[in-house]
Amino acid sequence: MTLDELLAGATSREVLAHPDGKSGVLFERVVIDGERFVVKHLHVDDDWIMRATGDVRCRPLVVWRSGLLDRLPASIDHAIVGVADGLGRNGWGAAILMRDVAPWLVPEGDALLDPEQEARLLDHMAELHAAFWGWEDDCGLAALGSRYTYFTPMLTELEAGRATVVPRIVGEGWGRAAASMPDIIALRDEPWDLIAALEALPQTFLHGDWKLGNLGSHPDGRTILLDWAVPGAGTCLSELGWWLALNTRRLPSGKDGNIELYRAALERHGIDTSSWWDQGIDLALLGALVQFGWEKAFEGPGAELDWWLDRARAGLARL
Repeated sequence: MTLDELLAGATSREVLAHPDGKSGVLFERVVIDGERFVVKHLHVDDDWIMRATGDVRCRPLVVWRSGLLDRLPASIDHAIVGVADGLGRNGWGAAILMRDVAPWLVPEGDALLDPEQEARLLDHMAELHAAFWGWEDDCGLAALGSRYTYFTPMLTELEAGRATVVPRIVGEGWGRAAASMPDIIALRDEPWDLIAALEALPQTFLHGDWKLGNLGSHPDGRTILLDWAVPGAGTCLSELGWWLALNTRRLPSGKDGNIELYRAALERHGIDTSSWWDQGIDLALLGALVQFGWEKAFEGPGAELDWWLDRARAGLARL
């Protein structure tokens, strides 16, 4: 489908800033047949996430065409209604047409989630993972191992001169981390044993970026889950670790409470965790610090960093 075909009948088009200001890609709000939609224009030339993750196939397009989104639990709304392909240089880009769900997205800021919404988001995460338990990637999506090589100082070097925020500060954050977590930096540079240990855990389908900036709740309780930039196979605990690292300030039940909420939800959805959970959570939290040690270092010494370092030590003992 071409972009003109995707937007046929549009009576209004308005350029928007990205909701969290970190992507660097073009968004538009369009009106078609009186209904409001958002169009996200994706191309590796414009999106640092695509460059950092080596995405020249446009994974949101791949996951749409694969039919995987049709297999999501009814509790999850991906909001996508159509995709145009073949855009930009080499035809590597795509435009993603989504229903405008802005009124129901989690508001920006540092306010704590409502505990009921917190528990529901974790339950729906677990339901997604349970629905795809044992899934193997035959679509060529993001590999589990690649998730632990995105955020290195090389990202700052490769993106030098560009305006996007995250690549600019990753290198600085790792510099600050040098004194407090040298063992994590060493693992960041050679994460192969960690990746192998995570790949030995039960695997499922991951969204890959389960953060509050991509989430919302419909009035009927369904979870809105946007931005399918890095889906792929992996351990569910990799997704949980990502959630804890990025959303920590807004979790009323705290990190330990969220771990227990998620485990209970996974069990409730039919997954027996008894044989692999203890090892898996230690490894996954170690992996989350390998991913986001640079971000935690900006907070400096304190309870947040201490918690992550303590959990990382437990993970290191598993390798």
